[in-house]
Amino acid sequence: MASAPVLGGTNKVELDDAAFGAEFHEPLVHESVRAELAARRQGTHATKTRGKVAGGGAKPWRQKGTGRARQGSIRAPHFAGGGTVFGPQPRSYTFKVNRKERRAALRSALSLHAGRGSLAVLDPAPFGETPSAKQAAALVAEWGQPRGVLVVLTEAEARVALSFRNLDRTSVLPADAVGVTDLVGASAVLCSQGALDALTARAKGEKGGEA
Repeated sequence: MASAPVLGGTNKVELDDAAFGAEFHEPLVHESVRAELAARRQGTHATKTRGKVAGGGAKPWRQKGTGRARQGSIRAPHFAGGGTVFGPQPRSYTFKVNRKERRAALRSALSLHAGRGSLAVLDPAPFGETPSAKQAAALVAEWGQPRGVLVVLTEAEARVALSFRNLDRTSVLPADAVGVTDLVGASAVLCSQGALDALTARAKGEKGGEA
């Protein structure tokens, strides 16, 4: 059974093999990352077609007798300032990944960190009353992991996030908002015990821990 150190102490936390002992499944992780990144796209890009461009209500010249090709509007696509043909329009980029696949990808990402020793547990008590970025930076530096640390907390530990949110190359997320993209993109993951329990429940598909 894998374990994670408790920073600032000598204890270790035993990790659930069902959530942290899975083999890395690259195709599922790749599909989940694609889905999460696609869901973050706003999809608000838009171009104006010839029907939306101002002007061009009358024919630029008469139909016959000028020697030029007949034209109906100066807002046709081949005129300067005309509409755009087949340009991007607002759309949603989301696509579905099955629930079991999402959970399997989450287990793969968590197990990757557990296997390489880049997962640790944070005691939030010292940061609960008085936030201290200096103390948080010292704790992360003492851990000795490469920068790119993801700190995972529960909603009740919002004050703890104040100590970590401004650290260089450190991001803070609530446990229910952490995705596979966040985990595989982080060099190391630092969780509170409550956040670790929430991630474990999500990875195992337990009630109240929807992946």
